[in-house]
Amino acid sequence: MSDEVIESRQTPVRAGYLRRQRGARVVWWLTGLIMALVALLFLTPFLWMVSSSLKNNVDIFELPLRWIPDPLVWANYIDVWFGERSMVRYFSNSTIVVVATIVGQLAVVTLAGYAFGQLRFKGQNVLFVLFLATSMVPGQLLLVPRFMFFQQIGLYDTLWALILPGLASVFSTFLLRQHFAAAPRELGEAARIDGASEWRIFFFIYLPLARPMLAALAILIFDATWNDYESALIMITDESKYTIPLGLTRFMSEDGTVSLGPALAGSVSSLIPILIVFLIFQRQFMRSMSRAGLR
Repeated sequence: MSDEVIESRQTPVRAGYLRRQRGARVVWWLTGLIMALVALLFLTPFLWMVSSSLKNNVDIFELPLRWIPDPLVWANYIDVWFGERSMVRYFSNSTIVVVATIVGQLAVVTLAGYAFGQLRFKGQNVLFVLFLATSMVPGQLLLVPRFMFFQQIGLYDTLWALILPGLASVFSTFLLRQHFAAAPRELGEAARIDGASEWRIFFFIYLPLARPMLAALAILIFDATWNDYESALIMITDESKYTIPLGLTRFMSEDGTVSLGPALAGSVSSLIPILIVFLIFQRQFMRSMSRAGLR
């Protein structure tokens, strides 16, 4: 067969392939543009908060809106960090509560998830269903009993009153139970035949497989605990033990007016740790969510 005939047959195929490539490229660019516009829409309130935190109170609601403050009022951040209403103490309290809650909750729910997902014992399914049923009780319903309990044992108005309730989580236990239940049982059985103890199997075989899920849970626990205003409002009265959500209320005067500039500067500052934690663990977070979707 001559080269001219081969080339004549390949030309329509190549032309169709190029058209499909161009169509796919156009769709890719349109999809990216739409996603960028949606992302910008969701970022608009955050950008307004950052811009307003660098303005005087009288300039925050001026129309038309100026996105770039003129002048830049850095005094709001100086007041937040070094002024009479310094939030350094609140940041340290929130850090203590968050770190203790993350470490304690991951330790508890990992063991519980492994027990429900890999071990076999009598009444396992019934116990797990009853455990899940506790999630139907609204958290607000437990605030008063929790308040009375911590008052009786002498832990009211301490950071322990914020840490201890967060050590157990139905949601986290459920996720880890699903993860361990999907893990190959053959790995544990082979280790048992070789004489490995259950603790050794857990720590050296199954726990490393759960690393992406643990990173995702750490982000969710961090976000929920860092922004927990309700529990701190009920359990903490001493200002020296305030967490960040309660500390932000100090920018409100007795007559109900809010010093918006410093309050927004404090809000922006409180978001920075969340962004840093997410950026550090985002790969593990996305990996665990994709695996959870496949299951």
